[in-house]
Amino acid sequence: MPDAGPTAVLPRRPLTVGELLDSAVLLLRAQARVLVPVALALAVAEQLLLYPLRLAAGTVPPVWFVEFDRFGVFWLLLAVGAATEAMIILLLGNPAARAAGAALFGRATSPLELLRPAGARWGATALLAALVGPLMFGVALFGPVWIAGFALLGAVAPALVVDRVHPLRAPLRSAALAVRGAGRAGWIRLLGYLVWWIVRLGLGIGVYLGLDSFDLVDRAWAGWLSLAVWAGVNAVAYPALACLDAVLHLETRMRTEGLDIRLSRARAGTPEAVLLAAGR
Repeated sequence: MPDAGPTAVLPRRPLTVGELLDSAVLLLRAQARVLVPVALALAVAEQLLLYPLRLAAGTVPPVWFVEFDRFGVFWLLLAVGAATEAMIILLLGNPAARAAGAALFGRATSPLELLRPAGARWGATALLAALVGPLMFGVALFGPVWIAGFALLGAVAPALVVDRVHPLRAPLRSAALAVRGAGRAGWIRLLGYLVWWIVRLGLGIGVYLGLDSFDLVDRAWAGWLSLAVWAGVNAVAYPALACLDAVLHLETRMRTEGLDIRLSRARAGTPEAVLLAAGR
Protein backbone atom coordinates (compact mmCIF):
# COMPACT_ATOMS: atom_id res chain seq x y z
CA MET A 1 0.00 0.00 0.00
CA PRO A 2 1.49 3.38 -0.90
CA ASP A 3 2.15 6.09 1.63
CA ALA A 4 -0.15 8.49 -0.16
CA GLY A 5 -2.99 8.37 -2.61
CA PRO A 6 -6.70 7.76 -2.64
CA THR A 7 -6.38 4.01 -2.02
CA ALA A 8 -4.33 4.32 1.19
CA VAL A 9 -6.28 3.65 4.37
CA LEU A 10 -4.02 6.02 6.26
CA PRO A 11 -1.37 7.94 4.32
CA ARG A 12 1.75 8.91 6.23
CA ARG A 13 1.08 12.64 6.18
CA PRO A 14 -1.28 15.17 7.76
CA LEU A 15 -4.74 14.91 6.24
CA THR A 16 -7.63 17.22 5.53
CA VAL A 17 -10.94 16.71 7.32
CA GLY A 18 -12.44 15.11 4.22
CA GLU A 19 -9.50 12.75 3.89
CA LEU A 20 -9.84 11.76 7.54
CA LEU A 21 -13.51 10.88 7.05
CA ASP A 22 -12.59 8.89 3.93
CA SER A 23 -9.82 7.06 5.80
CA ALA A 24 -12.24 6.10 8.56
CA VAL A 25 -14.68 4.65 6.04
CA LEU A 26 -11.88 2.74 4.28
CA LEU A 27 -10.72 1.33 7.60
CA LEU A 28 -14.27 0.29 8.49
CA ARG A 29 -14.70 -1.37 5.11
CA ALA A 30 -11.47 -3.30 5.57
CA GLN A 31 -12.38 -4.47 9.08
CA ALA A 32 -16.16 -4.79 8.80
CA ARG A 33 -16.04 -8.57 9.27
CA VAL A 34 -14.83 -8.02 12.82
CA LEU A 35 -16.15 -4.62 13.84
CA VAL A 36 -19.75 -4.83 12.63
CA PRO A 37 -20.69 -8.17 14.30
CA VAL A 38 -19.10 -7.07 17.58
CA ALA A 39 -20.85 -3.70 17.31
CA LEU A 40 -24.17 -5.41 16.58
CA ALA A 41 -23.93 -7.51 19.74
CA LEU A 42 -23.10 -4.44 21.82
CA ALA A 43 -25.82 -2.34 20.14
CA VAL A 44 -28.46 -5.01 20.84
CA ALA A 45 -27.41 -5.08 24.50
CA GLU A 46 -27.62 -1.29 24.59
CA GLN A 47 -31.14 -1.23 23.16
CA LEU A 48 -32.32 -3.83 25.66
CA LEU A 49 -30.82 -1.75 28.48
CA LEU A 50 -32.48 1.46 27.30
CA TYR A 51 -35.89 -0.08 26.56
CA PRO A 52 -37.24 0.01 30.17
CA LEU A 53 -36.14 3.64 30.49
CA ARG A 54 -37.91 4.51 27.25
CA LEU A 55 -41.11 2.93 28.56
CA ALA A 56 -40.74 4.77 31.87
CA ALA A 57 -40.30 8.04 29.98
CA GLY A 58 -43.47 7.40 28.01
CA THR A 59 -41.71 7.55 24.64
CA VAL A 60 -42.98 5.73 21.56
CA PRO A 61 -41.21 4.38 18.46
CA PRO A 62 -39.61 5.21 16.18
CA VAL A 63 -38.51 8.63 17.46
CA TRP A 64 -38.71 7.75 21.17
CA PHE A 65 -39.24 11.42 21.92
CA VAL A 66 -40.24 12.87 25.28
CA GLU A 67 -43.59 13.36 26.92
CA PHE A 68 -43.05 16.66 28.73
CA ASP A 69 -44.62 15.50 31.98
CA ARG A 70 -41.84 12.88 32.22
CA PHE A 71 -38.90 15.04 31.25
CA GLY A 72 -36.82 13.96 34.24
CA VAL A 73 -36.90 10.31 33.21
CA PHE A 74 -36.21 11.27 29.62
CA TRP A 75 -33.13 13.28 30.66
CA LEU A 76 -31.92 10.23 32.58
CA LEU A 77 -32.49 8.16 29.44
CA LEU A 78 -30.34 10.56 27.40
CA ALA A 79 -27.55 10.42 29.98
CA VAL A 80 -27.56 6.62 30.07
CA GLY A 81 -27.54 6.56 26.27
CA ALA A 82 -24.54 8.90 26.20
CA ALA A 83 -22.70 6.60 28.60
CA THR A 84 -23.44 3.42 26.67
CA GLU A 85 -22.47 5.04 23.37
CA ALA A 86 -19.13 6.14 24.79
CA MET A 87 -18.41 2.70 26.24
CA ILE A 88 -19.26 0.86 23.02
CA ILE A 89 -17.18 3.21 20.86
CA LEU A 90 -14.25 2.82 23.27
CA LEU A 91 -14.48 -1.00 23.20
CA LEU A 92 -14.63 -0.99 19.40
CA GLY A 93 -11.74 1.44 19.40
CA ASN A 94 -9.40 -1.30 20.58
CA PRO A 95 -9.47 -3.41 17.38
CA ALA A 96 -10.01 -0.32 15.21
CA ALA A 97 -6.88 1.37 16.57
CA ARG A 98 -4.77 -1.76 16.16
CA ALA A 99 -5.99 -2.12 12.57
CA ALA A 100 -5.21 1.55 11.89
CA GLY A 101 -1.70 1.12 13.29
CA ALA A 102 -1.09 -1.82 10.98
CA ALA A 103 -2.53 0.13 8.02
CA LEU A 104 0.02 2.86 8.67
CA PHE A 105 2.68 0.28 7.73
CA GLY A 106 0.72 -0.91 4.71
CA ARG A 107 -0.14 -4.17 6.45
CA ALA A 108 -3.59 -5.72 6.40
CA THR A 109 -4.86 -7.36 9.58
CA SER A 110 -6.87 -10.56 9.64
CA PRO A 111 -9.97 -11.02 11.83
CA LEU A 112 -8.03 -13.61 13.82
CA GLU A 113 -5.31 -11.09 14.60
CA LEU A 114 -7.76 -8.44 15.76
CA LEU A 115 -9.64 -10.87 18.00
CA ARG A 116 -6.51 -12.47 19.46
CA PRO A 117 -6.24 -11.45 23.14
CA ALA A 118 -2.43 -11.59 23.34
CA GLY A 119 -1.06 -8.06 23.53
CA ALA A 120 -4.43 -6.47 22.83
CA ARG A 121 -4.85 -5.03 26.35
CA TRP A 122 -8.51 -6.01 26.46
CA GLY A 123 -8.56 -6.03 30.26
CA ALA A 124 -7.33 -2.45 30.43
CA THR A 125 -9.78 -1.48 27.68
CA ALA A 126 -12.70 -2.89 29.66
CA LEU A 127 -11.45 -1.10 32.77
CA LEU A 128 -11.31 2.21 30.93
CA ALA A 129 -14.77 1.62 29.45
CA ALA A 130 -16.05 1.13 32.99
CA LEU A 131 -14.43 4.46 33.90
CA VAL A 132 -15.47 6.45 30.82
CA GLY A 133 -19.10 5.26 30.96
CA PRO A 134 -19.94 6.77 34.37
CA LEU A 135 -17.90 9.86 33.52
CA MET A 136 -19.91 10.47 30.34
CA PHE A 137 -23.12 9.76 32.25
CA GLY A 138 -22.17 12.43 34.76
CA VAL A 139 -21.28 15.11 32.21
CA ALA A 140 -24.37 14.29 30.11
CA LEU A 141 -26.55 15.20 33.09
CA PHE A 142 -25.26 18.76 32.65
CA GLY A 143 -26.37 18.95 29.03
CA PRO A 144 -23.85 20.86 26.89
CA VAL A 145 -20.96 19.66 29.05
CA TRP A 146 -21.35 16.36 27.17
CA ILE A 147 -19.86 18.07 24.11
CA ALA A 148 -16.56 18.66 25.90
CA GLY A 149 -16.50 15.15 27.35
CA PHE A 150 -17.11 13.47 24.01
CA ALA A 151 -14.54 15.64 22.24
CA LEU A 152 -11.81 14.99 24.83
CA LEU A 153 -12.17 11.23 25.27
CA GLY A 154 -12.04 10.02 21.66
CA ALA A 155 -8.45 8.78 21.73
CA VAL A 156 -8.59 6.73 24.93
CA ALA A 157 -8.48 3.36 23.15
CA PRO A 158 -5.82 4.39 20.57
CA ALA A 159 -3.65 5.85 23.34
CA LEU A 160 -3.92 2.59 25.22
CA VAL A 161 -3.34 0.04 22.45
CA VAL A 162 -1.25 2.00 19.93
CA ASP A 163 0.72 4.39 22.10
CA ARG A 164 0.97 1.70 24.82
CA VAL A 165 0.64 4.23 27.64
CA HIS A 166 -0.39 3.25 31.15
CA PRO A 167 -4.19 2.80 31.39
CA LEU A 168 -4.52 5.68 33.84
CA ARG A 169 -2.64 7.95 31.43
CA ALA A 170 -4.78 7.09 28.41
CA PRO A 171 -7.65 9.54 29.20
CA LEU A 172 -5.16 12.32 29.93
CA ARG A 173 -3.27 11.71 26.69
CA SER A 174 -6.55 11.59 24.78
CA ALA A 175 -7.56 14.97 26.20
CA ALA A 176 -4.11 16.46 25.54
CA LEU A 177 -4.20 15.44 21.87
CA ALA A 178 -7.79 16.66 21.48
CA VAL A 179 -6.95 20.24 22.47
CA ARG A 180 -3.82 20.62 20.34
CA GLY A 181 -4.03 22.97 17.38
CA ALA A 182 -7.00 24.92 18.77
CA GLY A 183 -8.81 21.68 19.55
CA ARG A 184 -8.71 20.38 15.98
CA ALA A 185 -9.05 16.69 16.87
CA GLY A 186 -11.87 17.37 19.31
CA TRP A 187 -13.83 19.41 16.78
CA ILE A 188 -13.37 16.76 14.09
CA ARG A 189 -14.63 14.09 16.45
CA LEU A 190 -17.73 16.15 17.14
CA LEU A 191 -18.20 16.69 13.40
CA GLY A 192 -17.98 12.94 12.81
CA TYR A 193 -20.55 12.32 15.52
CA LEU A 194 -22.89 14.91 14.01
CA VAL A 195 -22.60 13.35 10.56
CA TRP A 196 -23.35 9.88 11.85
CA TRP A 197 -26.11 11.18 14.14
CA ILE A 198 -27.90 12.57 11.10
CA VAL A 199 -27.42 9.28 9.24
CA ARG A 200 -28.62 7.28 12.24
CA LEU A 201 -31.66 9.49 12.72
CA GLY A 202 -32.61 9.29 9.06
CA LEU A 203 -32.24 5.53 8.82
CA GLY A 204 -33.60 4.70 12.27
CA ILE A 205 -36.79 6.64 11.66
CA GLY A 206 -36.99 6.21 7.90
CA VAL A 207 -36.79 2.41 7.80
CA TYR A 208 -39.48 2.08 10.47
CA LEU A 209 -41.83 4.57 8.80
CA GLY A 210 -41.19 2.96 5.43
CA LEU A 211 -42.30 -0.42 6.74
CA ASP A 212 -45.23 1.15 8.53
CA SER A 213 -46.40 2.87 5.33
CA PHE A 214 -46.85 -0.59 3.79
CA ASP A 215 -48.75 -1.84 6.87
CA LEU A 216 -45.91 -4.19 7.71
CA VAL A 217 -45.64 -3.12 11.35
CA ASP A 218 -47.65 -5.07 13.89
CA ARG A 219 -48.50 -2.64 16.72
CA ALA A 220 -47.81 -5.33 19.30
CA TRP A 221 -44.23 -5.59 18.02
CA ALA A 222 -43.67 -1.97 16.99
CA GLY A 223 -41.33 -1.20 19.88
CA TRP A 224 -39.20 -4.28 19.34
CA LEU A 225 -39.02 -3.63 15.59
CA SER A 226 -37.81 -0.10 16.25
CA LEU A 227 -35.17 -1.40 18.66
CA ALA A 228 -33.96 -3.86 16.03
CA VAL A 229 -33.73 -1.09 13.42
CA TRP A 230 -31.79 1.20 15.75
CA ALA A 231 -29.46 -1.63 16.74
CA GLY A 232 -28.76 -2.36 13.08
CA VAL A 233 -28.04 1.29 12.32
CA ASN A 234 -25.77 1.65 15.35
CA ALA A 235 -23.93 -1.53 14.37
CA VAL A 236 -22.48 0.48 11.49
CA ALA A 237 -22.32 3.93 13.07
CA TYR A 238 -20.45 2.90 16.22
CA PRO A 239 -17.54 1.16 14.46
CA ALA A 240 -17.42 4.04 11.96
CA LEU A 241 -16.90 6.44 14.87
CA ALA A 242 -14.31 4.12 16.40
CA CYS A 243 -12.44 4.03 13.09
CA LEU A 244 -12.56 7.82 12.92
CA ASP A 245 -11.07 8.00 16.42
CA ALA A 246 -8.29 5.63 15.37
CA VAL A 247 -7.23 7.42 12.19
CA LEU A 248 -7.69 10.84 13.80
CA HIS A 249 -5.41 9.85 16.66
CA LEU A 250 -2.60 8.73 14.37
CA GLU A 251 -3.05 11.74 12.09
CA THR A 252 -2.88 14.07 15.09
CA ARG A 253 0.36 12.43 16.13
CA MET A 254 1.76 12.93 12.64
CA ARG A 255 0.61 16.54 12.64
CA THR A 256 1.81 17.46 16.15
CA GLU A 257 4.47 14.90 17.11
CA GLY A 258 6.15 14.14 13.80
CA LEU A 259 5.15 10.48 13.81
CA ASP A 260 5.41 10.35 10.01
CA ILE A 261 8.99 11.63 10.18
CA ARG A 262 9.83 9.12 12.88
CA LEU A 263 8.50 6.27 10.75
CA SER A 264 10.36 7.43 7.63
CA ARG A 265 13.67 7.54 9.52
CA ALA A 266 13.23 4.25 11.37
CA ARG A 267 15.71 1.45 10.88
CA ALA A 268 14.54 -1.54 8.91
CA GLY A 269 13.30 -4.33 11.13
CA THR A 270 12.24 -2.11 14.03
CA PRO A 271 9.02 -3.58 15.52
CA GLU A 272 5.85 -1.68 14.75
CA ALA A 273 4.91 -1.48 18.42
CA VAL A 274 8.20 0.23 19.24
CA LEU A 275 7.79 2.78 16.45
CA LEU A 276 4.24 3.66 17.44
CA ALA A 277 4.76 3.73 21.19
CA ALA A 278 4.54 7.16 22.78
CA GLY A 279 6.94 8.40 25.42
CA ARG A 280 5.99 7.23 28.86
